[in-house]
Amino acid sequence: MKKISILLILPMLFGFSKSFAQCAVDEFEVEIFIETDGYGYEGYWQLTNGGEPCGATNIASGGNNAVGCNGGGNRSVNSGGYANNQTFSAGTWCLKKDSLFNLHYIDDWGDGGFGFTVTVNGYDVLNVSGQGPNQIWSFQASEPPSIDGEMSEIKTPYSYNFTGNNTLTGEFVNRGKDTLTNVDIQYSLDGGTIQNHSLTGLSLAFDEKLEYSHAVNLNLTIGMHDLKVWSTNINMQTDSFPSNDTLEFNFEVGPEVPNIIDGYFTSIPWPQEFANSSDQLNGPTDLDFHPVLSRKELWVINKRTENAGGSTVTVSNAGESNQSSVHKVDGNSWHFMSLPTGIAFGENENFANSPGVFDSNHNGGQPFTGPALWSSDPQVYAQPSGGNGSHLDMLHNSPECQGIAHEVDNVYWVFDGYNSDLVRYDFAEDHGPGASYHGDAIVRRYRDELLKKDPQDKVVSHLVLDKSSNWLYVVDQGNNRVIRVDITSGTIGQDSNINNYEPVEEYKEVVGYTWETVVDAGLVQAAGIDIIEDRMIVSDYSTGEIIVYDISVIPAIEKGRIQTGATGIMGVKIGPEGNIWYVDYDANKLFKLRQSAISLDEDQMIEFEVFPNPSAGIFKIKAREMKNAVVEIYNLTGTKVFEQKTSGGEIELNTDLAASVYILKVIDTKTGFSGQKRIVIH
Repeated sequence: MKKISILLILPMLFGFSKSFAQCAVDEFEVEIFIETDGYGYEGYWQLTNGGEPCGATNIASGGNNAVGCNGGGNRSVNSGGYANNQTFSAGTWCLKKDSLFNLHYIDDWGDGGFGFTVTVNGYDVLNVSGQGPNQIWSFQASEPPSIDGEMSEIKTPYSYNFTGNNTLTGEFVNRGKDTLTNVDIQYSLDGGTIQNHSLTGLSLAFDEKLEYSHAVNLNLTIGMHDLKVWSTNINMQTDSFPSNDTLEFNFEVGPEVPNIIDGYFTSIPWPQEFANSSDQLNGPTDLDFHPVLSRKELWVINKRTENAGGSTVTVSNAGESNQSSVHKVDGNSWHFMSLPTGIAFGENENFANSPGVFDSNHNGGQPFTGPALWSSDPQVYAQPSGGNGSHLDMLHNSPECQGIAHEVDNVYWVFDGYNSDLVRYDFAEDHGPGASYHGDAIVRRYRDELLKKDPQDKVVSHLVLDKSSNWLYVVDQGNNRVIRVDITSGTIGQDSNINNYEPVEEYKEVVGYTWETVVDAGLVQAAGIDIIEDRMIVSDYSTGEIIVYDISVIPAIEKGRIQTGATGIMGVKIGPEGNIWYVDYDANKLFKLRQSAISLDEDQMIEFEVFPNPSAGIFKIKAREMKNAVVEIYNLTGTKVFEQKTSGGEIELNTDLAASVYILKVIDTKTGFSGQKRIVIH
């Protein structure tokens, strides 16, 4: 299927041609196109009359006869049949008009992967991809009607929106024989006023897709909404099949995530544990919230081991009294989620992970791995789907991925640790659970400024896209800095030959793009990163700190550091209520960083130092012009848990307190002046 995009009016330059065999008056010409995957020998297909099983009336067949009708999932062949990653045609045959036929597809391995297109008199009537050991599709030997438009997809609003979203985008497909020159797209929110978007001056041929975008005031208010979108007045005529003209979409509108980051410096940060190894956390590297924020559904991804593959822990009602968690491992995570370093959700409720492995086949061969796309639907994710897992798509151009960020639809950015650069992956339309077609993907590699991963290959280097500005922020750990890239800049250059092991629609290098350094000092082992408005947070694995930056100016200005006491902090995420969440890789724990009700008075009357901080519970305090003092320590609920009277300007404390964050207060008993600081015991 060809695709065009439109904002208001975009003329089409493509045409459609067809040829006809010398069929009888009551017959139509039928042809089948077969697109194989990387294992062409596994597939067999057969064409029968409608309702008949494979092996009955064999009108035509192709592929590996050793598989045959009964070989689905047997895994008994390793040669023969079609070549890999090729397109073949079969036919043509003259079949009776308007009769029903079955197309049978059998896959020896059971993971599917073949694609089929059936044409009747040159018109596509069936476009399918195999996803299991045995599949049957039916089609009718009929030409499409003259006028038939299909509303195929609503792209925005998404399943969860913020107030003020005023752009409607979607897809419309011409399913009729006549070239379309105009169509009206109409929509109504919650049964209200009908709004119209007229598209004229088109040249939309059969089976071509139009992507439209219309700025409209939907007056989105907080709560649930129903959007109805339909097409009408196609070429100023009535649609022959109105059943595919209308789509309805239910979605929720909620408040935006509040920016309360600076509040961590006026109150006491309080790390509260919400999951650990008993919840199956096992080397957690990253976390992200499901895009329907009201669900408070937090996904944590585990690194685990190379051969076992990674896993996820889904924490529902994260941080609430009714919190629960589910641990899931896909049947083929050893390939599609091996040593994962990052997880990122898209607004369409799919998510992607970045495998950190060199070769996802684990056979010592070529560096064959890259990001994998998944559905978050529990009826799909980690459920059996043939022999190829439940993944929706995977591309294999980026070994040793360090992190991943979402852009739009099924588009993701990856820090390619093996090749030291950034790669933009557009999976386009996913191939479905467990299949293997990658031919529609668009891959673009950004190499103007080389990055460096952790030389020990342990600590991640995450990235995040600020979708309001189109700046992609990247932790470049090996160079001890954070950079950002303008994703709207650059020129598409030559074809890339880096790790080019599979056919895709496009694989290019982008040159001349805009990038700049955001932070180049004060980082030891930067790992996780997130953005909200003009604040950026970066976690440092080595120090256990979360560093807050003001990015309204570049280079960014450090606003302060939050001591978490974590022994192995990696991924960080700003949650729906504005609080910071993070994972501790070494401790196998998930934390929410609360803001305590205890305030921290920054206008201290006594200046003093406390060190080392963090410590195991033993601290030294050094203050000038103070002879007698009382030292008090409070927990984050405001309860005094330690007190020591002392004299002299240098004080040593042996607290013997549990690991946590506390407030240490020093009071001069002579003057009554005092001062306070945060301390961390680990």
